[in-house]
Amino acid sequence: MRIILLGPPGAGKGTQAKKIEEEFGIPQLATGDIIRLAIKEGTEWGKRAEPFVREGQLVPDEVVIGIVKERLSRDDVRNGFILDGFPRTLKQAEALEAMLQDLGIAIDVVLYFDIPAEELVRRLSARRVCESCQTPYNLISSPPKNDEICDRCGGKLVQRPDDTPEVIRKRLAVYEEQTKPLVEFYSRKSLLHVVPSSGTIEEIYAQVKAILGKK
Repeated sequence: MRIILLGPPGAGKGTQAKKIEEEFGIPQLATGDIIRLAIKEGTEWGKRAEPFVREGQLVPDEVVIGIVKERLSRDDVRNGFILDGFPRTLKQAEALEAMLQDLGIAIDVVLYFDIPAEELVRRLSARRVCESCQTPYNLISSPPKNDEICDRCGGKLVQRPDDTPEVIRKRLAVYEEQTKPLVEFYSRKSLLHVVPSSGTIEEIYAQVKAILGKK
């Protein structure tokens, strides 16, 4: 089974991808992970991505697409894969469709994790990280034992600048602008399934499993 996961940051795509991976035995291909792997292995596209990653810049579309195609050519994805974080734009979706045609395969299902913006703001603005050891927390879903103090080292927990409500809303606005064409693109192909994502991890996964069970 070949799956694409769509949804804003904080919607729980990574968590659901891990559960699908465990139950269905198909690898999760998170964009950041496969870019780092390509760089580590020194592949042709990895070498092209490295300067951008080193400088903290966005990796250009053509390089990301090249790395994804490189990864989809490997043996461990013959029985399926979960694309998490790609495609992000309509241009990437069209490039993905072309590369899959070249490889003689096709996407089976696109899961769109839909969640109200204010719920996302609440979740993401609750994130904290230890100033000393960088252990992550969430004051809602995985709080420390003592408020604002790290369980591991006793360090102070801080909020990253990009986790403030104002910044999160801006990020979500950009995401919405980029993603709406993707939702329409996959809807037209009858591949899109909307997964309401305001419940617990298990409640959301029950919906995911019901959709995948029909494929």
